[in-house]
Amino acid sequence: MKRHVLTIILFCGWLSGYAQDSVLETNKWSPERAAEWYADHDWLTGANFNPSTAINQLEMWQEATFDPETIDRELGYAEGIGFNTMRVYLHSLAYKADPEGFKDRLDQYLEIADRHGILTMFVIFEDVWGTSPQIGEQPDPIPGTHNSGWVQDPGDPASREEENFPELEKYVKDLLTTFSDDERILMWDLYNEPGNSDKLTTSMPLLQNVFTWAREVNPSQPLTVGLWRWDFQELNTFQAQHSDILTYHQYEGPREHQLIINLLKTHGRPMICTEYMARTNNSRFWNILPILKRENIGAINWGLVAGKSNTIYAWNTPIEDGSEPNEWFHDIFRPDGTPYRKDETDLIRRLNEE
Repeated sequence: MKRHVLTIILFCGWLSGYAQDSVLETNKWSPERAAEWYADHDWLTGANFNPSTAINQLEMWQEATFDPETIDRELGYAEGIGFNTMRVYLHSLAYKADPEGFKDRLDQYLEIADRHGILTMFVIFEDVWGTSPQIGEQPDPIPGTHNSGWVQDPGDPASREEENFPELEKYVKDLLTTFSDDERILMWDLYNEPGNSDKLTTSMPLLQNVFTWAREVNPSQPLTVGLWRWDFQELNTFQAQHSDILTYHQYEGPREHQLIINLLKTHGRPMICTEYMARTNNSRFWNILPILKRENIGAINWGLVAGKSNTIYAWNTPIEDGSEPNEWFHDIFRPDGTPYRKDETDLIRRLNEE
């Protein structure tokens, strides 16, 4: 009898895995569909966007601190240099606290972005920086410290605790169902840098599930999860095999960046670099953006306007008195719209107009 029970359990487990694999493959875009979609768009350029008044995703999206006036003004800076795409992080706790209000604020954001001719790539989960996100008032920035208040979603160990998955599934499916045919949304970036913060392959179950949940909804927009650590073989393989459009992060100089491009071309899918531009790492607009233009790869740099995220400071070199660094790490504009470097904004505008 025990043998029969064990056989049934193993068979049911196999069926569950087979069903998940079937869902993942059924609605995945073919390379031809992906290429046709990409060809329908102008060259995609823009930035990872968090308004200067928000220290993190929660401060951006919670009702008390949602700031459409700043969003409108700062997206106007982006429009002025020809940017047409923003990559924007969400947070499941903001949804959990107020599902309908959260979705209403997303709609407000999309309306503002659309007025500026900007499409949006929403990012759902996140493995980087603070491990314990909390709803409510967010901390003040630590002077001179890069992303001192940014938070993971859903956090650590929350991201690896499978008892959280039903609630996360509800969030993902409600979000994608609500906006599944919204033409203001370019695509869904399901999980930023899975495995970061020493989580490694413990992020694989949530990664697999978020792809499955999204494929079950089957939105009209493509799905992706960007490659970012080239020694993460298991995660990279899954991400590359299940993304409709191939996305990646690269914060090094032109030689290293071109090498990654050459490797990823072998997948035969359109590509978007969803994070680059760290000046003191030799990833700058003048030496990277022309490569991406030539290769017809979308270009989404980190940071638009200097603000509470403190991303003008490098990752691991804080300036404790909060004084301005000799060279900004990320970001393009000061809060009043003045470019950090006019030669950079002139270059971006020119390449976008060609």
